Amino acid sequence: MIDDARATPDAPDELAESPRRGGTAVWAPSVTPPIGVDLTDEQALACTFRLLCGAGFSENLAGHITWQRDGQTNMLINPWGLWWEEIAASDICEVDEDAQVQAGRWDVTPAVHIHTELHRVRSDARVVIHNHPYYASVLAALGVLPQLLHQTGSLFLDDICWVEEYVGEIDSPVLASELAAQIGSSNVAILRNHGVIVTGENLQQATYRAASIDRVCRMTYDALVTGREPLQMTNAAMVGVRESLIERAADVYWAGAVRSVLKTQPDVLR
Repeated sequence: MIDDARATPDAPDELAESPRRGGTAVWAPSVTPPIGVDLTDEQALACTFRLLCGAGFSENLAGHITWQRDGQTNMLINPWGLWWEEIAASDICEVDEDAQVQAGRWDVTPAVHIHTELHRVRSDARVVIHNHPYYASVLAALGVLPQLLHQTGSLFLDDICWVEEYVGEIDSPVLASELAAQIGSSNVAILRNHGVIVTGENLQQATYRAASIDRVCRMTYDALVTGREPLQMTNAAMVGVRESLIERAADVYWAGAVRSVLKTQPDVLR
């Protein structure tokens, strides 16, 4: 039985076990494969749009990513009207904390306020990613939070929230501020009848979360339609895996995905 997003099931006794250690405290690689080219921030963000599109995170021209770099209140963002699969570095725009375009040759959507207000109240959310990936949107329509059924799902342990109310487009600071309050400190928010918002402390971390969440949602959906009760992992086991995924996997995932984009879509750098 898949738990409703608004339900809080009782935790089994096994969840009280001592959590396993993970992350760089257990093992850290001495060297990792480089991207092979130095990227500007605009090029890095453009690569992120391309790779997330390839991972199924986009819906045609919908969605936006903002990157508020350390020490800055302005943020980089994609323009309105371009699909993620065609965005190049020269298309990236810059807006201030009130969503006014400061640089770039295109306009941006008023939905950018989803990002400005999250950045405003979350100093840890340096990158905010929003779109309507298919399986996350299916669960958003069913009122179901994704179950963490595979070790990659450990990435989202205690870090997914459900936003119950659908009010239409979030196109003003007031509506966006209300949404940010509902999201709180979660790094993933499933929005009823809408889509998903993912945040991260840096581009690599947020990108890895975004690339992983729709797969986790698809696994939940596929398990749901079997009608069988899926096997559960314990919190104790998942804690260490979560640390390993955050601390060791995010950077190397992003680097590998960017290498693939550069090999197949070199125009992204223009």
